[in-house]
Amino acid sequence: MKRLLYLLHRWVGIALCLLMALWFLSGMVMLYVGYPKLTQDELMRGLPVLSADGCCVGLPEALQASGLPQASQWRLTSVAGQPRYVFNDGRTGFAAVDARSGQRIDSVGGDQALASARHFAQGAPGRLLGAVAEDAWTHSRALDGHRPLLRVALDDAQQRWLYVSSTTGEVVRDASATERRWGWVGAWLHWLYMLRGGPLNGWWTDIVIGLSLAGSVLALSGLLVGVWRWRFRGRYRNGSRSPYLGKMARWHHVTGLIAGTLALTWVLSGLFSMNPWKVFEVSGPRPDRLAYAGGPLQPEQAPAPATVLRQLAADGQRPRILEWRRVAGDHVVLVQTATGQFLVDAQGRTLPPLPPSALVAAAGTLLPGARILEQQWLQGYDRYYYSREQHTMTGQRERPLPALRLRFDDAQAHWVVLDPVTGSIVQISNSRQRTERWLFAFLHSFDLPQLLAARPAWDAWMLSFSVAGLTLCLTGVVLGWRRLWKKVRFFDASGGKR
Repeated sequence: MKRLLYLLHRWVGIALCLLMALWFLSGMVMLYVGYPKLTQDELMRGLPVLSADGCCVGLPEALQASGLPQASQWRLTSVAGQPRYVFNDGRTGFAAVDARSGQRIDSVGGDQALASARHFAQGAPGRLLGAVAEDAWTHSRALDGHRPLLRVALDDAQQRWLYVSSTTGEVVRDASATERRWGWVGAWLHWLYMLRGGPLNGWWTDIVIGLSLAGSVLALSGLLVGVWRWRFRGRYRNGSRSPYLGKMARWHHVTGLIAGTLALTWVLSGLFSMNPWKVFEVSGPRPDRLAYAGGPLQPEQAPAPATVLRQLAADGQRPRILEWRRVAGDHVVLVQTATGQFLVDAQGRTLPPLPPSALVAAAGTLLPGARILEQQWLQGYDRYYYSREQHTMTGQRERPLPALRLRFDDAQAHWVVLDPVTGSIVQISNSRQRTERWLFAFLHSFDLPQLLAARPAWDAWMLSFSVAGLTLCLTGVVLGWRRLWKKVRFFDASGGKR
């Protein structure tokens, strides 16, 4: 049995040690440079203040022109400094309408994309690099409704590439030179994105799951072998507790005993991030967001944009985006500015935070038949509700405070977090998703709020265990290469016979 385990560890290690080393190396890079994304702060800096002057055609007219009569998301934003409606069906269907003329934007060409990007970059010079269906920095499925993307290279301090939607004309992603350079040895390498966008694209998920599973087998077998081979009592003839005479083999053995458990939990957590075999999905009814809102948006009842913009200007507000919503059945507008977001009514007057009673009443429609067991006001972050830095994988998620968390008694044990300022559902989780939070997020990045706040101690910990894992894998690479080289030399010396 032990012999088979030794052989398993040896040959799986020869096959995977280099990949494992690259995973640890790229993970260290991702601590500080993430995959490119357009953050909320970047978006707000790139958009001008919306004005009521010459704006806008009515929502019913714009919605009809869009060709998306069932659109569930309505926004008023700017493209190249001009107001533009953007409608979305909640999936990948997008349509844009000129907010002044009421004409649908059928397509966006190179000149329009260049104008949009330059205005977004506040006049920085740029050049059109052409259209791309998908490249190394645009693998996100959230961009599918905007493809092909028109890529513009800016001559600014960050040497950014801006990606412009060919459907709406909006800038939907930016990638700085730093993100692109470090991304090749960071997120692109870590997530095996070299397999995306090509003939293996359809197999990418299965390949990553398979390699992660094999890496887990490698780490577990190595940990068992390492413990079996270590003399906890007494010593080997060489005077050491490790039987290996060579420095590289001994380094591999000792490092494996020190970092083997972390290596195992780290690669396992990477496996769980892929939700293999859908283990974190639950059956049963899902929360009904439309019921929580109070029904679909109705164009005739929606606040008029001109009225809202005039009142906001009178109040000294500087809106960048208006988004129409229903909150507890009422038609309101979510106003996004450079400093925050808030709700206004049909006259453009700022609404106070929703009282707990209104939030609880609306939330009672999310899961018919389920009761709310507990209400908890979150004044600070805890182990299930917390924010991450914007460059991280989940950094774009908004986690406002204070927030109201409700716990339901349904079979899936749902928790729902609501923002009283906007009425938004900020977070929905069930029991399996909260288990995933520990098996993936915690084991992969030790992301408890208390630990994240203890920097640079958190950085030192993450880098130390990553270096230990990298050392373990690199010593395995050297040992594997030596083993293969001996096999090749023996094979040649025996004239091709074993």
